[in-house]
Amino acid sequence: MNPITTNLLHQLSEQQIVPGVSYAMKSQEKWQQEVFGFSQLKPQKKLLVTDQLYDLASLTKVIGTTTVILHLVTVGKLNFEDSVKKFLPDFYDQRVTIRELLTHTAAITGYIPHRNQLAASQLKKALFTLHTGNWLGKKVEYSDIGLIFLGEIIESFYHKPVQQVIVENVLQPLQMTNSTFEPLVNRCVPTTYSQKTGLLQGKVHDPKARILKEHCGSAGLFAPLSDLMRFVDWILADKIDPKLFSSDLRQQLFADQTPTHDLGRSFGWDLRYDSKGQACIYHTGYTGTFMLLDLATKQALIVLTNRIHPDEHNEIFLEKRDQIIATYLKEKDH
Repeated sequence: MNPITTNLLHQLSEQQIVPGVSYAMKSQEKWQQEVFGFSQLKPQKKLLVTDQLYDLASLTKVIGTTTVILHLVTVGKLNFEDSVKKFLPDFYDQRVTIRELLTHTAAITGYIPHRNQLAASQLKKALFTLHTGNWLGKKVEYSDIGLIFLGEIIESFYHKPVQQVIVENVLQPLQMTNSTFEPLVNRCVPTTYSQKTGLLQGKVHDPKARILKEHCGSAGLFAPLSDLMRFVDWILADKIDPKLFSSDLRQQLFADQTPTHDLGRSFGWDLRYDSKGQACIYHTGYTGTFMLLDLATKQALIVLTNRIHPDEHNEIFLEKRDQIIATYLKEKDH
């Protein structure tokens, strides 16, 4: 299945661009999956094994927070054109909508001094001091903060921490039983390592997620490859069941949902187009995770790596990731 893409994935480990890789490719209702390389290189080498948990980083946004928002739209609690201020009275701009937060076109701008050193209450308060740039609705500028605001909107409905809502309303219904915001350390693939701070394992890498803890809708989820395969099977099934959101919304997910409908993003997800011009949904995570789903042909690629181990300065991975996706998009159609 997709031999050139498979070869490129092996090169990631063979060329020591990442310590190891867990990947799965879906085609014709069948999965091809492999796990190879190392889970860590420092302070000592350990082999990667099946079903270890990865810090998914920003995949949390689309698996968790976006799915809950789409559910709220399906049940009539939210509308994409609703003002954010309707649900968060302290929000700084009446014009910004749910659609703009979801599509990263909300033009969130401003600077929070010492952001990663603030307490949770200080950080949440500081987020409301930001303002709107003059490109509102006209340009995509990727922002964790938009998804943190969406997490707060979710909390305003459920009166529970957003991460608890994701567990109860996404992970449990989809039987993603090994996915968690509170992982057992020894089950996790580590991220960074330095002699000064030691090995970061089983603790979310993202600083905002560490501060906000269970109130963070932008990062924090740990999961194994098998659970992400379950999530993909659910999205791509002939009939969407359990119906966390409507079939109509699923169809809309695979189209440009920016205010101008030409900026290349959907609800939560990025878009990539294959050789036939078909839109696929795509998302990455800072730690080295990424996934791409094609509803039209029911194909998918999931790749989990710890590209920031031992050191997060790994620009070559980003080039290789783009090459893998471009190759996959061509190869899957032949």
